[in-house]
Amino acid sequence: MAETSNLQRKMHRTAFACAGVVVGMVGLAYASVPLYDLFCKVTGFGGTPIVRDENGSEVMDRTIAVRFDSNVAPGLNWRFSPEKPEVKVKLGETTTVYYKVTNAGDKPSTGIATYNVQPDLAGTYFSKLECFCFTEQTLQPGETLESAVVFYVDPRLVQDADVKDLTSLTLSYTYFPSKGGQPVAEATSSTKPIAQ
Repeated sequence: MAETSNLQRKMHRTAFACAGVVVGMVGLAYASVPLYDLFCKVTGFGGTPIVRDENGSEVMDRTIAVRFDSNVAPGLNWRFSPEKPEVKVKLGETTTVYYKVTNAGDKPSTGIATYNVQPDLAGTYFSKLECFCFTEQTLQPGETLESAVVFYVDPRLVQDADVKDLTSLTLSYTYFPSKGGQPVAEATSSTKPIAQ
C-alpha cells in the first residue's frame, strides 16, 4: 500500500514537472519574437539598424553612399518612394531623408513599414534617431503622407575589419498591410500629411 502511494506521488511529480516544462516552452515561444527583435535592435544583427536617442559621434571626413530602397508588399495598393535614391554622408553626420507614400486605392487602407540594412554587417553602424517604421499608418484614397528617417553612420565602422572598406550601404523599407486594421499610434512630428 505504501509502495503504491509512493509511486503515485512520483507519477504526480513527474506529471507536474512535464506540465511545467510545457508551460515554460510555450511562454518562451511567445517571448522569442519580441526578445529576438530587441536583440536585433541592440546589436544590429541581421542588418537591423541600431536605434539611438542622440548622435554623440564626431564627424569624419570619410564619406559613404547611403542608398534608399522602397517596396510595397502585395495586398497594399500604395506607392512608396524616397525623396532621393541616394545620399553621400560623412561618417558621424546626422542626415534626414523623407519618404512619400500614397494610397493609390479607392478605399482607406492601413500599412506598417519594416526595414533592414544591407550588407547585414553594416546594420551595427547604421544608427536611426527617428523613423516611421513599425508605426501603423491609415491612408484615405489618394492621401499622401511624408515621413522622415533621421540617421547617421557610426564612425566606428572604420575600426571593423569586415566593413572598414565599405563604400555604400542600402536602407530598405517595405510597407505591409496591417493586421490590426486600426492605427495604434498617433502621427509623430516626423510624419505629416501633405496637402493635395
